[in-house]
Amino acid sequence: MAVAVFTVVFVLIATEWVNRVAAALGGAVVMLLIGATDAEHAFFSEHAGIDWNVIFLLLGMMLIVAVLKRTGIFEFIAIWAARKAHGRPYRLMVLLIVATGVLSPWLDNVTTVLLIVPVTISVCRRLGVPVVPYLIAEVMACNIGGAATLIGDPPNIMIGSRAGLSFNDFLLHMTPIVVVLMIVFVLMSRVMFRGAFCYDPERAASVMELRPRDAIKDTRLLVVSGVVITAVMACFVLHTALHLEPSVVAVSGGLLLLAASRISAGEVVKDVEWETLAFFAGLFVMVGAMVQTGIMGDLGEAAAKAADDNLLGTAMALVFGSAVPSAIVDNIPFVASVSPIVAEIVSSAGPEEAGMLWWAFALGADLGGNATIIASSANVVVVGIAEREGHHISFWQFSRYGLVVTAVTVTVAAAYVWLRYFALA
Repeated sequence: MAVAVFTVVFVLIATEWVNRVAAALGGAVVMLLIGATDAEHAFFSEHAGIDWNVIFLLLGMMLIVAVLKRTGIFEFIAIWAARKAHGRPYRLMVLLIVATGVLSPWLDNVTTVLLIVPVTISVCRRLGVPVVPYLIAEVMACNIGGAATLIGDPPNIMIGSRAGLSFNDFLLHMTPIVVVLMIVFVLMSRVMFRGAFCYDPERAASVMELRPRDAIKDTRLLVVSGVVITAVMACFVLHTALHLEPSVVAVSGGLLLLAASRISAGEVVKDVEWETLAFFAGLFVMVGAMVQTGIMGDLGEAAAKAADDNLLGTAMALVFGSAVPSAIVDNIPFVASVSPIVAEIVSSAGPEEAGMLWWAFALGADLGGNATIIASSANVVVVGIAEREGHHISFWQFSRYGLVVTAVTVTVAAAYVWLRYFALA
């Protein structure tokens, strides 16, 4: 029954027959009514319910962005980026992809897109190019780039904690392939999004005449925002040493900036993406029900056992076998439910092979987040912001690109695992 409910909701979201927020919340209610989960797990379980850390991380960063947008800094960066690209659409996309790829390994994916998306919307409007392809490209670059470090993608934090892998371990094993994947993605974007590269000489010339400095509306608020955001980012990077959850850091920073801004709280709260938060809550309850009933664990176990005792086969099963479920459900609860199974597989392998299997699992789970709208938290956030700004991104519009990018990047990642840990070992 849980599978049936999830399938129906997935179809409703994919076809857009029903508003995605209503579908997710309705599915969550049905999961509770049929007993697939209960109030204790739905609202209080870390791995089988609403992930309040994600919800409050989002809320805190939305508050920061809502205050920051009033300074004019997003317009400033948009004009600067457009001038750097000389108004050329593809150069602009490459610039935004690279900027996102550089930020995402050091910040949470959701934080990265919350900061970069308003800039993208602004610069695209100024140049008269379609916004949606640029947003899709950015969030995919974010999901790829976030795989590079321990703190870049939430699944990596879970994997690092369970496997005892350090920040430097991720840099050594994950960053090289992420750099390759970013280059591949930049080349792919030239073909996939070619319809969006409409160069308008008049608009480009008008943008080149603008001065970025003129976009700043409130210098005092910009300085205050810069201080708060710098502190928040530092705490994000050092959160393990400080023993502070990123959600606590984000909410604290958001409330502090709100208090220091002297802006009416009611005005700022209007800019919070409440629909996105509600969609997340419903999605977490539904996926939590799938975890609670053992379905997610069974999927992970089946993928891991598919290769039997063949180490190479096991590694390939972990890469591809984790990418597929991560494309259907959010990769955070998937990793939380399947990582104990991977730990069992790793324990039966030799110490030298243990790390390799974790990297295979991490690559599949991280890269699978590009396949569909609901596969990654960052995807959901971008779609929500775009909707609010009048740019609708349908499930299939996203998946048309996402499935191709996922297939290519996961295949390249699998080749990397084979080459580095088997062919050249």
